[in-house]
Amino acid sequence: MTTRVFRRRMGLGRGVYLLPNLCTTASLFCGFFSIAKSLSGDYISAAWAILLSGIFDLLDGRLARLAHAESEFGIEYDSLVDLASFGLAPGIMVYTWTLFGLKKIGWLAAFLYFACGAMRLARFNVQHNTVEGKRFQGLPIPIAAYVMATYVIFYHDYFAIPPEGSYVVLGMTVALSLLMVSNIGYLSFKQVDFRHRNSFFALVLLVIGLFIVALSPEAAMFILVVGYVAFGIVEHVIRERRKGPFLEQMRARRRERRARRLAMMAEIEAGAESQENLH
Repeated sequence: MTTRVFRRRMGLGRGVYLLPNLCTTASLFCGFFSIAKSLSGDYISAAWAILLSGIFDLLDGRLARLAHAESEFGIEYDSLVDLASFGLAPGIMVYTWTLFGLKKIGWLAAFLYFACGAMRLARFNVQHNTVEGKRFQGLPIPIAAYVMATYVIFYHDYFAIPPEGSYVVLGMTVALSLLMVSNIGYLSFKQVDFRHRNSFFALVLLVIGLFIVALSPEAAMFILVVGYVAFGIVEHVIRERRKGPFLEQMRARRRERRARRLAMMAEIEAGAESQENLH
């Protein structure tokens, strides 16, 4: 064994933290369990496993930040697990649930979701310390997986038979794929500190939200997740519309400054010509 390999292994041993990576492994187990249930036709269990995987994914990041146990190994491991639990598992779930009825276009849509999820995670790994600090650039892959999982639960709450070749699910899959690789900014909850004091109104809103979810969990979960996706799109449209007039004003000011410079140069040249004529 060379000295370089030995040092690399020793560094890896010092960089692995047990508790956050246990949560990451639990998230991976839920993703694998979801795939197994999708292949056996138990789509409700597959959808709930994806939701549970999201909870473990949230916990591992929180625990790592609270315990100051973040490491390069943990970041890479978490990214691979996210691709399996929120990219591959939902893709297989929606394909075996309904998209298989659309034949070639069905599995291509499922692959598009999986591929866009992989690109979304790769971009996040590159930009997580710079661009994606307080806002996510593009729809986070766990939220995209939650949209699919909650829709399966919502659908089976009202209908007993799974849809075969649903164009609604096809459109949803393609839309989520494109949103993941888009530049639309989504709010990040990583910066929320629950240890700080908050207003009484925030507590009331939280209680009302829990009450609404308790009334009809199947419908409420789907509505909340879709609302998060829609809020990011609406906020992006409003932000871009505000930028439009501002950019037009900047261009108009630039044109005015350029016109003034040209007028001043013309006056200087005219003055220089008049002086030459006098001499």
